[in-house]
Amino acid sequence: MKAMAVEVKEGHYFAEESQNGSPDKIGELLVVLDKDIEHIQETLSRLNELRSLVIKRDDVSLGKLLESIQAESDSYAANELKRQSIRKELAIAFGCNLEQMTLSRLEDELPEERKAQVTRRKTKLRSLTKELKREHLSVALLLSECARFNNLLLKSVFDLGKTGMVYYNSNGSTKRQTDTAFVNLQF
Repeated sequence: MKAMAVEVKEGHYFAEESQNGSPDKIGELLVVLDKDIEHIQETLSRLNELRSLVIKRDDVSLGKLLESIQAESDSYAANELKRQSIRKELAIAFGCNLEQMTLSRLEDELPEERKAQVTRRKTKLRSLTKELKREHLSVALLLSECARFNNLLLKSVFDLGKTGMVYYNSNGSTKRQTDTAFVNLQF
């Protein structure tokens, strides 16, 4: 596979055709990896926005955020398909199966200039992925605490799940004590 220079425009890398006229798969992969990096950065931004909106209890903005996430998930799926297609073509070109075609394997096969480009993106993807895992856990814990707090409020307001004292009347039947909750459940 022939190495080729990648043109940089506004922080994005654009693959040109190789000397024999066939598209440069490494250049295409670099473009796809840049889109992956951009997508993870946008996801981190959305997680921060989600956390902020949950704390503010802004239901309207949360709905709009959900709609924008759903709309973008379709467009990002195309990038994932493109990445898998390029991996498959590179696996064939390098004579290995798809599972073996990783960025690390690709680095071993490339000339120094291309190897450096792939290494930079791999390093950036790893650091962003670590940050994404941390942020995801943070948001999940926040939402878990919100759910736990809401359950506690519901139990205290409606006196649900109370296993307190049971009162028996003179006939021996039980009667629930309904006057202790904020909301009287007796009709």
